[in-house]
Amino acid sequence: MPMIETINLTKRYGELIALDSLNLALEQGDCFGFIGPNGAGKTTTIKILATLLKPSSGQAMIDGLTVGYQNRQIRPLIGYVPDFMGAYEDMVVTEYLEFFAACYNIHGSQRRKVVGDVLDLTDLNYKATAEVNSLSRGMQQRLSIARVLLHDPKVLLMDEPASGLDPRARIEIRELLKELKRMGKTIIISSHILPELAELCNTVGIIERGKLLFSGTVDEVLRRARVGQTVQVAVLDRTVAAAQLLQKLPGVAKVSVADDTAMRNGTGAKAGAGDGRIIHVALDPGARLDISDIPNVLMNNGFRILSFSEESVNLETAFMRLTKGVVQ
Repeated sequence: MPMIETINLTKRYGELIALDSLNLALEQGDCFGFIGPNGAGKTTTIKILATLLKPSSGQAMIDGLTVGYQNRQIRPLIGYVPDFMGAYEDMVVTEYLEFFAACYNIHGSQRRKVVGDVLDLTDLNYKATAEVNSLSRGMQQRLSIARVLLHDPKVLLMDEPASGLDPRARIEIRELLKELKRMGKTIIISSHILPELAELCNTVGIIERGKLLFSGTVDEVLRRARVGQTVQVAVLDRTVAAAQLLQKLPGVAKVSVADDTAMRNGTGAKAGAGDGRIIHVALDPGARLDISDIPNVLMNNGFRILSFSEESVNLETAFMRLTKGVVQ
C-alpha cells in the first residue's frame, strides 16, 4: 500500500480548476520533487494532503487513511512546512519548540529530550535562546523543519523550503533534507530550484494548469524530454561548409551555428563565415542516423574536428520542454 496516494484528486474554486484529476502513488521512503510554474497546483496539492483544504472530488490517502474523513488520525503522521513561517513575538526558539511539543502531548522530561534532539538534528543549538523573529530566513526555515520533526512524523510536506534563501542557507537545508531522507521519511518537496531536486529526489512530478504531465524517476523524465538528440561539433575552419554538409544527412532536422543562424539546405549563409564557432546538430526523433556517423562524415570530407559532444538534458531543460509556461 502506498504511503501517499491520490485518486482523481480535484480542487475547484468556482470556474477555476486548481487541481485536475491528480493521480499519484508514493511509497514509504520516497522523496518526491513537485515541479511546476506558479499557479500550477503544487501548493493546493500539499495543503490538501496536510488536511488544510478539502478536495472538491477524488481522494487523497496517507498511510491508508483518507483525507477529509480521518484527519485526526492523519495529522500525527504528517509534518507540513509552508513556504513562509510566521514569527512569534517575544518567543525564543526553545519556547517555540516546547509550545508545539505540548500541542502533540509531549510533556515533562520527554519534551525536553525531544526539543534537544531536533535542535541537534537541525544544528540550531547555538540559537536556542534567540528570539524567533530575530532569526534569518534560513534559520527560520530550519526551525520550521525542527517544529515538524517533534512528533517524528512518517510524512513531510514541504512547500518551497529553500525559497528566498541565500546560497549557504540553501546548502544547509539541502543537507538537512538528505539526512531526513536517510532516516526513511516520505517527503514531498515543491521547489523552483530544479538541480537540487534532481540531487535530492528519487521521483519527480511535473504539473501545469492543475494537470500532472509526468510522474516517474528523474531518469525517466530526462529520457522523455530527450526527443531527438542534439550534438555539438566544432571544426578548425570552414564552419559554414561543415554545417551545410551535415544538413544534407538523412535524419538531421536542423543545423545551426552558435549565433543561431539556421543552415537549411545551404541557404542563408556566406561561404567561409563563422570559422571556429560551434555547430548544433538536431536529429529527428527516431532518426536512424548514429551520432558517431557525424564525425566520420566530417573527417571523410576533409574537416578537422576540434570537439564533439552530445548535448545533455537536465531537469531544467526537461521542465522547459515538457511544459508550455501557461499558468491559471
